[in-house]
Amino acid sequence: MAHVIGDDCISCGSCEAECPVSAISEGDGKYEINADACIDCGACAAQCPVGAISEA
Repeated sequence: MAHVIGDDCISCGSCEAECPVSAISEGDGKYEINADACIDCGACAAQCPVGAISEA
């Protein structure tokens, strides 16, 4: 199951930099995870400083 980024995201970009398959992108100041590209490795969630990423 893919991960999602919650409203408590501070738009720091650390998740995007950590994603090994480039499934995270920024749009309109918010980061989003492409569920079709996400391999559910959890690297983004482990990197998030505010715990804004969880499993969908």
